[in-house]
Amino acid sequence: MSENIIGNVTRFIDLTPKEEQFFTDLLSLQTFPKKTVLLREGEICQFEGYIQKGCVRVYYLDDNGFEVTILFAIEDWWISDIASFQDQKPSNLYIETLEDSEIYMLNPTTKEKLLTEIPKFERVFRMLVQRNLSTLQHRLVNTISKSASDRYLEFTKVYPSIPQRVAQYYIASYLGVSKEFVSTIRKRLASRQK
Repeated sequence: MSENIIGNVTRFIDLTPKEEQFFTDLLSLQTFPKKTVLLREGEICQFEGYIQKGCVRVYYLDDNGFEVTILFAIEDWWISDIASFQDQKPSNLYIETLEDSEIYMLNPTTKEKLLTEIPKFERVFRMLVQRNLSTLQHRLVNTISKSASDRYLEFTKVYPSIPQRVAQYYIASYLGVSKEFVSTIRKRLASRQK
């Protein structure tokens, strides 16, 4: 089972068999049923997780109490509230499984052991942070500069499997549109493909 996470990490660094074993020994594989809240606003994030199986979303509550989805994560993605985990300060985010999920977890102690024993893992986590930042910047530019229809099309390119895996209202929340709009654009796109 750990081949996937090893493959993810070795995109960035080479590992000896001994280093692979040390890394995988630190990981805790946890299973979560659909709709499990892994992190709530006000809690301190105690994990950085690699999604072996499943779909997870990150969201916050706006001033009116509405959920605003800021990120979906699926297999071969990492999930955390980086700021809360790093600074050990309360989060303003929620992290929730949208499907039954299997996630390899590191906590602050195991991550520190990993970085102390195998310093080149710093590169892995730096690259993950850079990818996360790039994704969020791209999303921000799209939100400001593109129409809702174009944002939906971009969303389906970035997350081709998500529309079949999650409810329309989560996608609408991510795009900042109504679920009726998502339904309308899906129908329009489907009719063009016929």
